Amino acid sequence: MTIKEIAKLAGVSSAAVSRYLNGGYISDEKKEQIKKVIEETGYHPSAQARILRTKRACLVGVVVPKINSESISRVTAGIGQVLSSRGYQMLLASTDNRPEKEIEYLKLFENYPVDGIILIGTIITGEHRKFLKNAKVPVVVVGQCTKYANCIYHDDYGAGKAMGKLAASLNQASGGGHIAYIGVTRDDKAAGAAREDGFRAGLKSAGIELDEDYVRMSEFRTDSGYNAALSLLEEKDDIDIISCATDTIAAGVIEALHIYEKHVSERAKSTKGVKDTNIRRVTVTGFGDNQLLKAVSGGIPTIHFGYKTSGIRSAELLLDVIERGEKIPVEMKLGFRLVNERTEI
Repeated sequence: MTIKEIAKLAGVSSAAVSRYLNGGYISDEKKEQIKKVIEETGYHPSAQARILRTKRACLVGVVVPKINSESISRVTAGIGQVLSSRGYQMLLASTDNRPEKEIEYLKLFENYPVDGIILIGTIITGEHRKFLKNAKVPVVVVGQCTKYANCIYHDDYGAGKAMGKLAASLNQASGGGHIAYIGVTRDDKAAGAAREDGFRAGLKSAGIELDEDYVRMSEFRTDSGYNAALSLLEEKDDIDIISCATDTIAAGVIEALHIYEKHVSERAKSTKGVKDTNIRRVTVTGFGDNQLLKAVSGGIPTIHFGYKTSGIRSAELLLDVIERGEKIPVEMKLGFRLVNERTEI
């Protein structure tokens, strides 16, 4: 079936059908007529013909660090929403948090017929900067600030500072035990460096210095957060708060606290003449406002970022470059919201 045949069945011009298929303006009445005919006939436009006509493949490559992440799924949902509404399709590549794989996929997409690329960034290496400077297709980076491409990122430093201030107030209210921090690699300038630096600044504004003996590093995984927490708990028995760079890490910390409390109680009961140990109650905080963690834990103090919004804005920005040739560089910083729910483990 051809565009002319679709137009005849819908009672509109071929130009109207073409505008409909390419996201152009037509009246709502004509739009409904064309949509109805396309649904009834099962018509699919030829991809090859569309590329020849528009000089675009209407494909966007999206590179993500992992797919089993609620925050990443929110970003990609936003991207997909915009691309679908504008007649584009998304090609998704997951790198398992390996920066070298990001470069591989970026180069693969660049040489594949995609119109542009969205990179949900982790670590911006020299290879990343080289690629971004010389890319043959438009690229938008989400989650990291870089001068080498249009980018949309979150106020991780401000969020960290807000969480540091909250941790300080919770600490003072609980009697003044120690505050611990489980972070991620500082090579990640957003989740690693900015959040930690902001957290330290928030504590400092309340007259508290973060003791390096109470700092641990973790991967972006629950099991790694679990192991980092056990390392802390086995060495320190005066912790009131464990602040984590992500909610995923915080989930592992919560599990570690439950296991540690159980072991301590069992050890105390098995020792003759020793009463049950008075285990300190610990508040866990995170970043990301993970809804699954909220459902199973009742909610922890955390930071809500506009992940879906960042996906929407990144796709809109990329399509502005693709379709209108927008040349003005864009660096967009999104805000955050402190979700102040206290949970003691």
